[in-house]
Order: sequence, then structure tokens, then C-alpha cells
Amino acid sequence: MKKFINEFKQFAMRGNMLDMAIGVIIGGAFTGIVTSLTDNFINPILNFFTGGRIYSLQDIAGFASSFISSVVNFLIMAFILFCLLKMFNRLMSIGKKEEPVAPKTKICPYCQSEIHIQASRCPHCTSQLEK
Repeated sequence: MKKFINEFKQFAMRGNMLDMAIGVIIGGAFTGIVTSLTDNFINPILNFFTGGRIYSLQDIAGFASSFISSVVNFLIMAFILFCLLKMFNRLMSIGKKEEPVAPKTKICPYCQSEIHIQASRCPHCTSQLEK
């Protein structure tokens, strides 16, 4: 049973699974924006031009505030997901040691210019370097 739980943990903690879950949540939150855009802008414009209904300024202000509210809700949801993912990545990196990266450059002892680590002659001052 312990092995099964460890395998499930490795499966659930894989990066692509988290990306997919966040994509589904963001997609659901974006649905609210699309629905609000349709209900508060596209349908009223179509109703106005087809003569189905004439809107007052209060109606238009209500449409705009409803759309802005759905956009703000989406931004809040996206920010919360961003913070959760950032915290999750930080928790997953605890205990993992980063391997030191081998230097790719060195300093010329004569002119103090930065040169490639395997260079045998400085390209700046043309001094012969020791290996």
C-alpha cells in the first residue's frame, strides 16, 4: 500500500499534471469572462440594432460593471493560482541540491579580460596563457 501511495504521489506531483489542472481551472474561470461578454455586450448590441429593446444609461452601466466584475474575478483567480503554483514549486525544491555549474570563462591574468576557459591565447591582448 505504501508503494502505491508513493507512486500516486509521483504521478500527481509531475509538472504536466499540475499544468493540466491549472489549465482546466483557468479555462473555467475564463468561461465567466466569455459569458459576461456575450450577455453584457454582444446580446444588447444585437437587441439594439434589431429593434428588440432600447437600453437606458443605467442598463449600459450595469452591463459594464458586470463585465468588469467578471474580469476582476478572473484576475483574482489567476493570481491565486499563480501564488499556489509558486509555493508548490518552492516546496518541491526543498531538499534538492543544485549542482554547481562549471565555469565557462576565466580572466586573463595580463589584461583582466574575460575569455573562454579553454583559450590558450587571449583574444584581447594576445598573451600566451598557461593551461
